[in-house]
Amino acid sequence: MSRLVLATQNAHKVGELQEILTAAGVDVELVALPSDAPHVVEDELTFAGNAAKKARSAAAATGLPAVADDSGLCVDALNGMPGIFSARWAGSHGDDAANLRLLLDQVGDVPDEHRGASFVCAAALALPSGEERVVEGRLVGRIVREPRGSGGFGYDPIFVPDGLDVTTAEMAPEDKNAISHRGNAFRALAPVLRETI
Repeated sequence: MSRLVLATQNAHKVGELQEILTAAGVDVELVALPSDAPHVVEDELTFAGNAAKKARSAAAATGLPAVADDSGLCVDALNGMPGIFSARWAGSHGDDAANLRLLLDQVGDVPDEHRGASFVCAAALALPSGEERVVEGRLVGRIVREPRGSGGFGYDPIFVPDGLDVTTAEMAPEDKNAISHRGNAFRALAPVLRETI
């Protein structure tokens, strides 16, 4: 079985992606990035650019094929923002509650029919040889007015996927993975992984 490094030290994220890739027929052992790997500044202007930068760094640091992703919420009424700034929309990185409150305030006067949004994820593969591939996954839906549910993270409590009446925070993890932007991106990357690894 080939080893593949995921550009994160988050064990939960490694486990989640391992399940997605295994279900997609990719026979790899997914490992986390070592703690001594260089920190990557996500300063690109696109999800694809940030994902590719993180994957390149992980491949260079470990000598293994590496995958990385970058994702966020793109709100139609905000011209696609917060986009790549999703995790730091309210100013400090990773303050999910502040980001969610700010976004709800910004679209507070927007009528329900104009509250469309998408979760977007770019997934990148970088090989030690320098070869790279990037694909994108998307989950289309809308922003609700009040947070609902305790699952997931980030903007999940205010995002309802098209065709459903529950937020992604109200979904079971396996149901969310089956339709999520991250799941869609890595399922799109699966054929590339099967060919190259």
